Amino acid sequence: MQNVIIEEPYQFVTPGRSKWWPRLVGLLLNRYLRQKFAVHSVECREVERIRASLASGHGVLMAPNHCRLSDPMVLGVLNRYMGRDTHAMASWHVFKQDWFSSFLTRKLGAFSVYREGVDRQAINTAVDILVEGNRPLVVFAEGAISRHNDQLMPMMDGTSFIARTAAKRREKIEGSGGVVVHPIAIRYFFRGDLQATVTPVLDEIESHFSWYPQPDKPIVQRLRRIGQALLSLKEVEYLGAARVGEFEERLESLITDVLVKLERQWNLKDSGEAVVARVKNLRSAILPDMIKNNISTEERQERWRQLAACYYVQQISHYPPHYVRREGPNIIEHILETVERFEEDFTDHATTHGPLHAVIQVGEAIPVSSKRVRGKDSDPVMDGIRAQLTKMLAKLSAEATKV
Repeated sequence: MQNVIIEEPYQFVTPGRSKWWPRLVGLLLNRYLRQKFAVHSVECREVERIRASLASGHGVLMAPNHCRLSDPMVLGVLNRYMGRDTHAMASWHVFKQDWFSSFLTRKLGAFSVYREGVDRQAINTAVDILVEGNRPLVVFAEGAISRHNDQLMPMMDGTSFIARTAAKRREKIEGSGGVVVHPIAIRYFFRGDLQATVTPVLDEIESHFSWYPQPDKPIVQRLRRIGQALLSLKEVEYLGAARVGEFEERLESLITDVLVKLERQWNLKDSGEAVVARVKNLRSAILPDMIKNNISTEERQERWRQLAACYYVQQISHYPPHYVRREGPNIIEHILETVERFEEDFTDHATTHGPLHAVIQVGEAIPVSSKRVRGKDSDPVMDGIRAQLTKMLAKLSAEATKV
């Protein structure tokens, strides 16, 4: 389990407002993207849409999809084309990795949000940024890294709440513009040799199962066999025995069974929300006593096991059904992303394989009303974000190579 859960009292990290640090990092950004994330080039499309919103005096909220760790840094290239630095809401664990990463992340304008509870400081800071309107605000509305580029996860309604609250405050300021949301589609294209890239990874994973090397088999067939093996391991760990049946059905059953068991232990009702939201609710119940340090060693170990189960359930929920097809052509990036997910879930180490070309597509401005229409089941702002992102990603995906 990666270090995403911090067992200490939360302390809000304020955003830096330096202009010098973003400029310095901007000079080194291309090299950093190549070396750290294998992103060799970035293309920005229809940036004039955001420039027009800024020129009109609007508070701008940028809502990108979030499929890779590199997304925040890739958006730094967009800043150059916009002519503005940004502020960004980032999970608190990002600031707890090492001192330099924490220092630099803050200097570049990010501030923390506590995923394991209601963070009013983060919400108020986000609203203030939109009301001031000096810098666009970046919020990854999916709430977690999806690890799959062409399909969106369910989105968190907090994005529209922040935008709507800021719009209400801006209405009281004479001569100010409104608040608009620009969906931002980020799509990565693999520009390398797929066979040469994924074969060593598949060989290594298979060797851990004591399997004889299978380079003669098609990549998709090897992927499905590895997926079945990894799923069986998790079924044995959490259910006591491996199941039989179609991979997608077993995956969904494992997620449901583990979440329901934990929710019953913590007297939580199935909220009917997506996996990320249910995991957040569980963490919010499990962590407080651990942070207060008023439980026994045995109880602490049990809770860490529960948190690990939450983590892995969220990880395996990021395998969309039929993302890699058993028959017919497959998009190259879908195969690559699946291999990377297997590698991360098996070794707990995230490796990026490149070279990658990133395309940033700016969506049309969505005006935000200060009032939500009563009687509607869905939120028009969130509906607009999802509709635009889905359309833009589908269009970008159509440019991808298939094998």
